[in-house]
Amino acid sequence: MTGTTKWDLDETTRRIRTSLQDTSLTEAAETIAAVPTPELITTLERLDPKSRAVAYRLLPKDRAVAVFERLDPAMQGDLVAGLRDEDVAQVFAALGPDDRVQLLDELPAEVANRLLQGLAPDERELTSVVLGYRPGSIGRRMSPQFVSAHPDLTVAETLEHVRAGLDQAETIYTIPVLNDHQRLVGVVSLRDLLRVDDRTSRIGDLMSPAYSAVASTRDEVAARRCADLKLLALLIVDEDDRLVGILTVDDALRILEEAESEDQARIGGSEPLRSPYLSIPIGRIVRSRVVWLLVLAIGAILTVKVLETFEATLAEMVVLSVFIPLLIGTGGNAGNQAATTVTRALALGDLDSRDVFPVLSREARTGFCLGLLLGTIGFLLTTLFYGPAVGAVVGLTLLSVCTLAASVGGVMPLLANAVRADPAVFSNPFITTFVDATGLVVYFLIAKALLGI
Repeated sequence: MTGTTKWDLDETTRRIRTSLQDTSLTEAAETIAAVPTPELITTLERLDPKSRAVAYRLLPKDRAVAVFERLDPAMQGDLVAGLRDEDVAQVFAALGPDDRVQLLDELPAEVANRLLQGLAPDERELTSVVLGYRPGSIGRRMSPQFVSAHPDLTVAETLEHVRAGLDQAETIYTIPVLNDHQRLVGVVSLRDLLRVDDRTSRIGDLMSPAYSAVASTRDEVAARRCADLKLLALLIVDEDDRLVGILTVDDALRILEEAESEDQARIGGSEPLRSPYLSIPIGRIVRSRVVWLLVLAIGAILTVKVLETFEATLAEMVVLSVFIPLLIGTGGNAGNQAATTVTRALALGDLDSRDVFPVLSREARTGFCLGLLLGTIGFLLTTLFYGPAVGAVVGLTLLSVCTLAASVGGVMPLLANAVRADPAVFSNPFITTFVDATGLVVYFLIAKALLGI
């Protein structure tokens, strides 16, 4: 059962589920033991909570810790509810401080406090350091476990220091250099130290400028900086430039993956699930989608109200109703394209909230060019079947709607970012609702002006 195909995965899940239902724990343990860890994690995600807890208890101690570390924090929280206290304490103590904090955020306060109190004093202190930063900051996701050097140390002394901290440090490949006041003054890599022939060389002569982020920085921004600079680790400092932790590249990529999933969910009009799809109860999926469906339904009511307002106009020239889906659909798509582009640029750090006017100017011109192209095509095709008067209405409306939609779609994520809201929330669902209503108003006003109705 070492393959990675979908059939292997389904068959493994079926065999484990059947063995657990038949209380054939020996057979289930043998099946689980033969499954590679990546496939086993996916299999656990497909089991119901009770079966998942039983299957997890069948794992040997060392493998249980390795599997638990690779589960999503939300699933870790669900799994804790089905484990015995001693099982939970064991895996909790084996986690790194940053991973512990993510799990604690998923647990009831009573359980979280009990787990914290069960830690050894030094581990509890390290975990409390991370817990002290606000949720959403990189301080909340960093590891406070690192090995450092001093500018006056020799290469030999530093290597010995690294060897002594091998089991505690999050990474030894990036070594921050701190002065007597614990302030960050540079960085050296383990690779550079091993290349030096003269082991009496001072670290201060070998170190390079260090890249860092303040602990209060938003986690996605710091993770993006780590990825963009292609660093193995980004150093995290406090407001006084004292080193407080380290963000490794694997944790940075995990943060970016979570942020991307969250943005895609909200752009699509739902809340992020934060757990593998097959492990989520139907009720939770419904809750993640129903709020935005209600918002969009209310928006649709506004669109109906606009149609009612211009009912007399439609009655005089029924052919205008034929083009309503085309016009509001085109406007919504143009707005969504602009919003998605700007939201992505914000995530990459290419834009910030101060760029409202440059973005507005650029998107208005982009929307105008798109509207001119689509409007010209719309005018020619509509004229062919319905005459030049109706063709002019459709063409001018496409020009106006595309310009308006692109402008609004480009600006709204920036305004959301300025008020510390998620820009993705103001992307597709909000803009589609806005453009549908305003596009119809523009359409009927142009029709009344050109057709005299």
